[in-house]
Amino acid sequence: MDTLKGFVQHFIYKNPQNGYGVMNLMAEEMEITCTGIFMNLDEGECIEAQGTYVEHAVYGTQFKVERFQVVAPEDRVAVERYLGSGAIKGVGAALAARIVRHFGDETFRIIEEEPHRLAEIKGISEKKAREIAEQVEEKKDVREAMIFLQKYGISNTLALKIYKQYGMGLYKVMQENPYKLAEDVSGIGFRIADEIASKIGIHTDSDYRIRSGILYTLLQAGTDGHVFLPEELLLEKAAAMLELTPEQIQPQIANLAIDKKLVIKEKELEDKTKMKCIYGMSFYYAELNCARMLYELQQAFDGADRFTKVEMERLEKKIRKLEEISHMELDALQRQAVMEAVQNGIFILSGGPGTGKTTTINMIIRYFEEEGMDIFLAAPTGRAAKRMTEATGFEAKTIHRLLELNGAVSDDDKTSSAVHFEKNELNPLEADVVIIDEMSMVDIHLFQSLLKAVAPGTRLVMVGDRNQLPSVGPGQVLKDLMESGQIASVVLSKIFRQAGESDIVVNAHRINEGKEIRLDNKSRDFFFLERDNVNVIYKHMILLITEKLPKYVHAGMYDVQVLTPMRKGALGVETLNQILQQYLNPPSPEKLELGHGDGVFRLGDKVMQIKNNYQLEWEIVSKYGIAVDSGQGVFNGDVGMIKEINETAKTVVVEYDDQRRVTYPVTGLDEIELAYAITIHKSQGSEYPAVIMPLLTGPRMLLNRNLLYTGVTRAKSCVTILGSRQTVNQMIANESEQKRYTGLKDRICEIMNENRD
Repeated sequence: MDTLKGFVQHFIYKNPQNGYGVMNLMAEEMEITCTGIFMNLDEGECIEAQGTYVEHAVYGTQFKVERFQVVAPEDRVAVERYLGSGAIKGVGAALAARIVRHFGDETFRIIEEEPHRLAEIKGISEKKAREIAEQVEEKKDVREAMIFLQKYGISNTLALKIYKQYGMGLYKVMQENPYKLAEDVSGIGFRIADEIASKIGIHTDSDYRIRSGILYTLLQAGTDGHVFLPEELLLEKAAAMLELTPEQIQPQIANLAIDKKLVIKEKELEDKTKMKCIYGMSFYYAELNCARMLYELQQAFDGADRFTKVEMERLEKKIRKLEEISHMELDALQRQAVMEAVQNGIFILSGGPGTGKTTTINMIIRYFEEEGMDIFLAAPTGRAAKRMTEATGFEAKTIHRLLELNGAVSDDDKTSSAVHFEKNELNPLEADVVIIDEMSMVDIHLFQSLLKAVAPGTRLVMVGDRNQLPSVGPGQVLKDLMESGQIASVVLSKIFRQAGESDIVVNAHRINEGKEIRLDNKSRDFFFLERDNVNVIYKHMILLITEKLPKYVHAGMYDVQVLTPMRKGALGVETLNQILQQYLNPPSPEKLELGHGDGVFRLGDKVMQIKNNYQLEWEIVSKYGIAVDSGQGVFNGDVGMIKEINETAKTVVVEYDDQRRVTYPVTGLDEIELAYAITIHKSQGSEYPAVIMPLLTGPRMLLNRNLLYTGVTRAKSCVTILGSRQTVNQMIANESEQKRYTGLKDRICEIMNENRD
């Protein structure tokens, strides 16, 4: 690694959000272009930087800075440059020259130790002298804090976040309990805090470390969909991570509960034994609040009891009249669903593909519209909302847009999860009826936010297929709601004639029932190509995408979606995307590209956002390049296309559904990945003209019925499976799903039963 020492002459580019910049550094009478993260660095400052020289194809030799520290200017020229650079507010080049001319080599010492003497300079009052000294002192504090934190391998970006959080109190936090960083500072998890603690010399069996490790284990469990963990499993996982024994860890669970960081609940199992459920506070209260709000919504209506026999007959008559007017013929279950939606404050409509959910929703909407009610429609993703709009003729929004997401970080919680919705219990949705589609995708936190915005007296209708995969986030909301038995629901089961002509629909239901499906290629929309060689599968996949399927389903090449059960392996997302990119969007002199990780992003690439980012800004531009709409928030699973690459600024512009354009700096590219192939889990809520599923081998836990069913039901016009007949049959036979530890069902039953008693 090379070292450079010099002063920052000029910033060519600097991103204020993440600090990434390109600058000219004057070092040893030479001007050198440097790239890196330069948060809180100003023009005119002197730095000592470590990094490597790289050769850029367009811009020639550059110095890639890995880390740097600000150093005091060593001569009169450097001091004058620094003071006159604009780094000190109110001091320009002329004033800086006068200060240095007057004090010479003593300039910095005078500013720090005898700031009142600055008033000796013409044009500087005593007040201005104090302001200059305060700015220099503040920058000195930041500089020293950055230098101190860099000793522990903390990047400049994280160091600045730590300084903003604690100020000069950071030294005490670092010495006493660096694990507090994981609780307070966004971007620092347990792993980073643990590394810092190790360098400081904190023992591996420290109480602070164990407590932080327990909380981290619960947080990680949330990424696997769990809302709590049984105590035994929590101890096992935490012990393995901390490399300690469960006995060393157990006492801290009780201590964390006393400090209100955890909640311990006992649950009686079917065999009458009891299990201790350990919750993180936010997860427990999310479930508890959801149960309470559901009860309040239900209580606002008397349910079926308030409908007399005469009123029920009138309701049935009105529904039949609406059927005649709208030329919709409902079966008995569909008609019951409409009646339940009218009579109850909360209603759930479920059913598989082709069972008439859309027809039923349309009739529910028509009924409430006739009653003069305001109706809001929403779904978890942009694609699902778009499908809902097309199916109903009413505008549907994403739940985030419906609740008016605000990306500003709140003062009491510095994490990105602290972003809030403008619509809440104090400012509820002004609607009589709220209908949410694709409820299987809604996790416990989003559900809580939704319920806060639905005031008692508003009807909430939830629609979804409980046999789909559960949400990517924690919880299994739809399943828990239905299994509680406390909420009115109807499950549609009849496959209608037109839908029954589709083998996609028929096979989806057979898969769900555990029955084998016909793989004889006599279908018009469901095909199976038995192949046992990975390279042959690649070849046929590319042929299908580039030539066969676009013509067959009358769609574009990028509308054909490859869905796979896994991320790793020869038929996993990571490998498939590299291969598909090479053939579907090959390198070309006309296409700019930007290296990232082990691959590249290229102009025209199909990409996906892989984490929720509530603060990422988007805009919609007209054909003349004028912004016509803007907002915040891009979400896990959003798919778009790379429309622009700026090599100078190191930015990538992605256009998502509804023409929303997002600009990513190079340091934000970890949030997107190629999406020629995606996991079946990530495809939830989406529908594609054609789906290709490579199914050859893989872990038993992934190759299950639930996953195959979800993959098949993503296709609108055509499903093609490439691989092994045996694997397909094994998936149908494998009922096992990854168990999720959730308690919403229990909380609902507790609250409903308590109030009933």
